[in-house]
Amino acid sequence: MTDKKQIIYLSGPIMDEHEGAARAWRETAKTLLHPYFKTLDPMRRQFIDRQVDSANEIVEFDLQDIRDADIILVNYNKASIGTSMEVFYAAHDLGKFVVSFSPFEFKNCSPWMVRYSTKILPTLEGACSYIKTHFGPGVEG
Repeated sequence: MTDKKQIIYLSGPIMDEHEGAARAWRETAKTLLHPYFKTLDPMRRQFIDRQVDSANEIVEFDLQDIRDADIILVNYNKASIGTSMEVFYAAHDLGKFVVSFSPFEFKNCSPWMVRYSTKILPTLEGACSYIKTHFGPGVEG
């Protein structure tokens, strides 16, 4: 067992998402996971979508956060190209543990999200509880 806090990247729609919605679930996740985990929130950066000079930076910073993370927590509340790319990169390329939460019934989930999410739960609270149970303090790594 280690005392090092596991790092969780907070993946989910940002582009074309109401900023309040993109921030709100991430703030709730931080509260639910505190103090046992460190979170990486892509909303901490002040980039503006659809600006050519920011596009490469946005993607590269997000990919670096995914590389730095131990676990990916995904808000799968709607189809999102960026979120899907992050999930694929994390799971397929890096072998990361991906925990998603979604309001969709299984039959309405993209097969790609089902394939590359290690676990899909119906709520953020359930996903955070799952992470704490399986990766929190006292759990052998």
